[in-house]
Amino acid sequence: MADDDLGALIARVSLKDRQSFNLLYQKASPKLFAICLRILGDRGEAEDALQDIFVRIWQRAGTFASDGRSPSGWLATVARNHAIDRLRQKKPAARDIDAVHDLADGKESPEERAHLVGEGRRIDTCMERLKPEWASAVKEAYVSGLSYNELAERYGVPLNTMRTWLRRSLLKLKECLEA
Repeated sequence: MADDDLGALIARVSLKDRQSFNLLYQKASPKLFAICLRILGDRGEAEDALQDIFVRIWQRAGTFASDGRSPSGWLATVARNHAIDRLRQKKPAARDIDAVHDLADGKESPEERAHLVGEGRRIDTCMERLKPEWASAVKEAYVSGLSYNELAERYGVPLNTMRTWLRRSLLKLKECLEA
């Protein structure tokens, strides 16, 4: 459709002529929809945006004056600006730095790290007080995840003996760590 015809339709739409608006929609909507789809990247969003754009055109047709501006350019600008506005609305707003000062960075603090290192040393010291095979069995059970059966086979002892080793080892560790 020629720009002159679009200009005349926009002028009649500014007078709230519904038939002209319907014709303008039929003629301009494919191009405006393509603009919305390209910017928004989602068909449903583009369809919603197109409806909003034509509401704006209905409301603002009187602001278009054929003083040398291209009617198709004006329509495309309305569509483009609205699609960009919708895109901006979807982006999360930047947070105020004062509002996020308490967010954790996910890393342990130096105090926490020092505490963990100290606890690790205490556990190592207590583990050294156990019989070597008991300490080894505790590590394999609670660090490596071996079952009682696997440990009993590995150390060549009956299953109940292995359970006793682990139980006594844990009691001695608890006693040592509480001291």
